[in-house]
Amino acid sequence: MSAGELVAIALAGLAAGTINTVVGSGTLITFPVLLAFGYAPVTANVSNTIGLVPGSVSGAIGYRRELAGQGSRALRLGTMSVAGGITGAVLLLVLPASAFKAIVPVFIAVALVLTVLQPRLAALLLKREIDLERRRAGAATSIAVYFTGVYGGYFGAAQGILLLAILGVALAQDLQRTNALKNVLAGLVNGVAGVYFIFAAHVDWGPAAIIAVASIAGAQLGARYGRRLPPTALRALIVVVGIFAIVRLLV
Repeated sequence: MSAGELVAIALAGLAAGTINTVVGSGTLITFPVLLAFGYAPVTANVSNTIGLVPGSVSGAIGYRRELAGQGSRALRLGTMSVAGGITGAVLLLVLPASAFKAIVPVFIAVALVLTVLQPRLAALLLKREIDLERRRAGAATSIAVYFTGVYGGYFGAAQGILLLAILGVALAQDLQRTNALKNVLAGLVNGVAGVYFIFAAHVDWGPAAIIAVASIAGAQLGARYGRRLPPTALRALIVVVGIFAIVRLLV
């Protein structure tokens, strides 16, 4: 691994850790960077998933104040996230690599649309907060969290945005507490998928380790300064890198 490759992957991991903690979609930074350096798509996805697990833990710790009082909720929904993450990870390795190449560009495109629409989504959720006290996270929410976990286990980009959409409507609490819960659930999906990949898939430990270390630092930056970062700039960066990833996969 050249010095330039090491620096590029480290910067991508730092950015991904930050973005995942604040918004989600950090995979749209690290995944295409790994593709650009010639890693096979499935290997890049597996190594990236494992690398981002420590960052997810770091982000959840950074939001620990907002997690206060959400233990039982995190346990209930976390069980669904774990089940979904295992399902998605198995599908990644069971389906042929050609299927991944065909499906992932669609996933990235959907993720980009969600990223662009995120301000409107957030506005709608804030508007709904007046009536949120009458809402509860029931069976429909648990099922939705499970399928988000399936998506995250297969390809994690934008699962954070999906979780914010689901939880923001279902839970009677402010969005910062919801974001803290989102970090826990997304971290569980990445974690269980990562454990499965360690035993069942080919992992390139070089980039995985670099992303892991950098994402820990990035997550702490996101937890501390994320609310001050200009969201428009973050979304623009995600869109640019995501389009590059789609072109890279299709070409």
